[in-house]
Amino acid sequence: MIKRLFNNQSKTIMSAAFVLGAASLVSRLLGLVRDRMLAGMFGAGDELDIYYAAFRIPDLVFSLLVVGAISAGFIPVFINYVQKNESKAWHLANSVLNLITLSLVIVCLILIIIAPWLIKLIAPGFSPDKLALTVQLTRIMFLSPFFLGLSAVLGGILQSFRRFLIYALGPIMYNLGIIFGVLFLVDYFGLKGLAYGVVLGAFLHMVIQVPSAWLCGFKWRPVFDFRFAGVKRVFKMMPPRIINLAFWQITLIVMTVLASLLAVGSVAVYNLAYNIWSFPLGIFGISFVVAAFPKLSQAAQKKNKVGFVKIFSSTTRQILFFTLPAAVLFIVLRSQIVQIILGTGRFETADVHLTAQILGYFSLGLFAQALILLFLRGFFAWEDAKTPLLTGFLTTLVALSSAWFLAQVLGVVGLALAFSLSCFFHLILLTVFLRNKIGWLDLKKILISSLKMLLACLIAGLAVWFVLRLINQPALIQGGIAGLIGVLIYFFLAWIFRLEELNIFFSSLVSKLPWKKVRE
Repeated sequence: MIKRLFNNQSKTIMSAAFVLGAASLVSRLLGLVRDRMLAGMFGAGDELDIYYAAFRIPDLVFSLLVVGAISAGFIPVFINYVQKNESKAWHLANSVLNLITLSLVIVCLILIIIAPWLIKLIAPGFSPDKLALTVQLTRIMFLSPFFLGLSAVLGGILQSFRRFLIYALGPIMYNLGIIFGVLFLVDYFGLKGLAYGVVLGAFLHMVIQVPSAWLCGFKWRPVFDFRFAGVKRVFKMMPPRIINLAFWQITLIVMTVLASLLAVGSVAVYNLAYNIWSFPLGIFGISFVVAAFPKLSQAAQKKNKVGFVKIFSSTTRQILFFTLPAAVLFIVLRSQIVQIILGTGRFETADVHLTAQILGYFSLGLFAQALILLFLRGFFAWEDAKTPLLTGFLTTLVALSSAWFLAQVLGVVGLALAFSLSCFFHLILLTVFLRNKIGWLDLKKILISSLKMLLACLIAGLAVWFVLRLINQPALIQGGIAGLIGVLIYFFLAWIFRLEELNIFFSSLVSKLPWKKVRE
């Protein structure tokens, strides 16, 4: 049974998205539990400002050196070798794993040394005491990119073989590690216990994927083959992808800098709202993107544009089918959502109100950010990392300029609005460039479905708004009843409008019932 668990394979995009979405739901719920515990224990004050600021640079290292290689180059190239010569595929996997690990060790050691100067750059508004403690936490957290780097390569292997279940368990283990730090390590190590929890979570994130990768056929070898053609293809795509991710991370860092210059607690409420916003993004956006990427890569490697567009169009519409209503519900129910998740302990009413405002502005760009992730994978499937570099650069300019202006006008709320506006801009750019590259994207069908979904969302959103004013109950009951009514109305209207995505969803849902024989 354990072997079957680690060897579980999803053959269709929807079945894979179900697995990824369910695991993401658990992971995100744990993340919300984590944030509620943090908010209740520390409130929106100095401690959480320090924690989130310290987290930023290790996360930057992981995103640039690891995500840049795996998301852009490794999976498409690895799939190409698996289809032609599996022994060369494992040679590629070992080389990439070892080279990335070596790079992470060197970079992290250097950054540990210069951490005091880096922290001053990302949190110039911190007092000397806050800066000193932030440096200590940052140095501890630099262990996490090492484990997450190993995990990312293993995860790339699992995605290529469509072993999505174990891959999806990684984030769950990561959050469990952080929660363990909050519950037990903070009592012994103070705020440093949070940093140790992050490292523990990263280690668990890696360990859970080792057995499944081994069952796929991976055996570690001390290989550092710079000259191997596959390694060159992977690392050829890394520089533009790393620079593009650097633009994204620069945007996040500048947001942190601007927030640190505002009222005390601004960094905390901004990050807490961002984490809540990430909840539907992970469940309804990233799950479909991760599930579709291997199939998009297979079609691209075979130069099958018709097959590529068919997969791309279907995945786009499925993402919109879930993220559009999620965005509307998060906007209408923002106060209830924040109150339920964070309204405890030292997190006061004013903090809840401000976080809810930020969440509302973040939610405007939810569907756009989900589609951005898919469009980027579309380019990567064709081994094109240069076009996303251009669009990322232009988007960064828009994001930073609008953030600087809106922060002065609206405060920390303006940062979230700037983020959403930049998402819309980025999506438009990617649509234009990908259409020019492929020739067509089935945009007419996508647009017709989107308009039907949007109309259903607006009607459901209005219904939720009215129900909220009829129910005078605690946030959990009020938000739960209103949200459930909104979801039911949306599904009913989707049925009336004969949306294909609803049929796909329910067909896949029925196939997962225990008394049904699954046929994929």
